[in-house]
Amino acid sequence: MTQAAPINAVMRALADPTRRAVFEQIVSANEITVVELTRGSGVTQGAVSQHLKALKQAGLVAERPEGRNVYYRAEPEGLAPLVDWMSHYGVFWRERFANLRTLLKEIDP
Repeated sequence: MTQAAPINAVMRALADPTRRAVFEQIVSANEITVVELTRGSGVTQGAVSQHLKALKQAGLVAERPEGRNVYYRAEPEGLAPLVDWMSHYGVFWRERFANLRTLLKEIDP
């Protein structure tokens, strides 16, 4: 866990439930426009644009302009800091549970 800034940006971006829903919609759509993201979401186009800006700054989405439309797609590499962080703590907890299992066997053989 060498870089705190990227993990903070990813966690901050995904902490908002609406933003997380926008990200999930992008992931499932492959590529999608702001208009398509706004349709049926109950969120204004301006709000969706702000969520996209935060996701882009966190490295979770990329954009591709084509004519008057901008298409957004998920950037899987953007989740790398989160995966690394979870892997670090996965090892931590596996070790703790193994130690607990050993202790419990010693207490009650």
